[in-house]
Formats: sequence, structure tokens, C-alpha cells
Amino acid sequence: MKKITPFLWFDDKAEEAVKFYVSVFKNAKIGSIARYSEEAAVASGRPAGSVMTVSFKLNGQEFTAVNGGPQFTFTPAISFVVNCETQQEIDKLWETLSAGGEKSVCGWLKDKYGVSWQIVPAVLGKMMQGKDAERSKRVMQALLKMTKLDIKILKRAYEQQ
Repeated sequence: MKKITPFLWFDDKAEEAVKFYVSVFKNAKIGSIARYSEEAAVASGRPAGSVMTVSFKLNGQEFTAVNGGPQFTFTPAISFVVNCETQQEIDKLWETLSAGGEKSVCGWLKDKYGVSWQIVPAVLGKMMQGKDAERSKRVMQALLKMTKLDIKILKRAYEQQ
């Protein structure tokens, strides 16, 4: 079976968004860019030669972005989770991805293109799925009070006696 590749539908900012995402993540690169042909341009209402799709990778995950028009927009019902090892990584991604967008609760944000992200500590899964239900409950209570997640506060809730 082939990989599953998220396909992101933008109105007309696919290339701009991809360049932004590639600048945010360390292990990232733009792949191929396909442009609207004369025939496709007529059918889509897009200018011939303008960007149709852009393939790219972020941390080894393949994506494709398309300039498909205003018919569809992003919602928080789909988001990308970024597991971060350090608070410094959380802080940087949180500020960079939310710039021009919206910060929300529990590590969620919407970037300036409308794409939703969850910026979370990599240890959160372990804390939430541990055998000690009381520990997990304390972590959840701490998490629900946060916008940007704070590893120290979550660990303190987890380790509390």
C-alpha cells in the first residue's frame, strides 16, 4: 500500500503557504510544482501558467497543496499534530505558526492560511495514557487551563503526589 498524503486545498495561496511551512520546519523541502495548462485554466478559471499543485515534505511527511479556488476552506475538524521534544521547540512553533492566525486552547492554533495545528510535547501521550488515572486526570486539568502548552507545568501535574 502506498503512503497516505494529506492534500490541502487553498484558494490561491498554495505556493505561498508551502514556502512558509518549509521555512518553519527544519527537515522540510518543496518537491514538484505543477502549473495550470491552457485547457485546465479555462476549465478552472485560473490563469494559464499559474501554480496548480505543489508537493512538499515536512519532517518526512509528504503533502500536496492545490490552488483550487474558494469553494472549500479549512476547519479545525482536521489538524496536524506536531510532537515537540523541548519547550523551546513548542515556543518557536507556537509563535511562528500562529503569527497572523489564531491561538486557541490546549495547544491548538490556526495559521494565517486557516490550517489548524496542535503543538504538543512528545511526552504528553505517555502522561495521558499512563496506568495511574489520577496522574492523567491532573495532567488533563492542567492542560485545559492552557493555550500554549507548558512542559514544566504538565510534568509538575503528572509528578504531584
